[in-house]
Amino acid sequence: MDQAHTAYTGISIQVSLSGYSFKVYASEALVQRSGWMGMEHLFTTPEFQRRYNRVEVSLLTPKVALVPEPFYNPGTARSALEEVVRLQEGDLVESVPVPSQAGVLLFSNTIGESLSRVISQTVLPASGAPVRVLPEMYYLLCQLDSLPEYNKIVASWRDGWLHLVIAQGRSLRLANVFQAPDFTTAQYFLFLCMKRLQLNPEVSTVCFRTPLEPEAEMSLYRYFKGVVQL
Repeated sequence: MDQAHTAYTGISIQVSLSGYSFKVYASEALVQRSGWMGMEHLFTTPEFQRRYNRVEVSLLTPKVALVPEPFYNPGTARSALEEVVRLQEGDLVESVPVPSQAGVLLFSNTIGESLSRVISQTVLPASGAPVRVLPEMYYLLCQLDSLPEYNKIVASWRDGWLHLVIAQGRSLRLANVFQAPDFTTAQYFLFLCMKRLQLNPEVSTVCFRTPLEPEAEMSLYRYFKGVVQL
């Protein structure tokens, strides 16, 4: 890595069917955030021409399920995932441990896109090895430990899917994906979950990993104590 790029130590890239967004870090501090970009910009994005100490590529796949670690069996991973999501015959099923939740996340990245794979082979860490594409839900779950408030609400929304994780203290209360074709529907599911878990939005902060349009952010501010874009 040359001296001009040593300040940039990490990049986090989120991918969906319609494109991608990214965040660039210097140490642990966020130094640059993009909006949502179409795939036509992929090979002209200057931030993708650098090497980083840490590269994360997440795919907003709705095909996910978190299972307790004692119940995880690699041989039955596909059938376990099929109990909660609809899989096609050719869908590949993978898993990744989530130690902070004492669980294993089952997932399929087979959602009809190839952008995430191209990005993982283009934006490389200092080692030069392609990074593994993990589901957005994995990073939502990992984000919980860094949130200081007791009510922890982390979400991502894009292309008709709301990815939502809610915890109280160290207790995970919800980790799910909801079909939400517009942000109004995404808010409906968010408030529905808050109500069922008996959480008061007026004393809670909601955190979004995906970029929020100004109108969406202001709409959330009408109900929540705070709105944070991670």
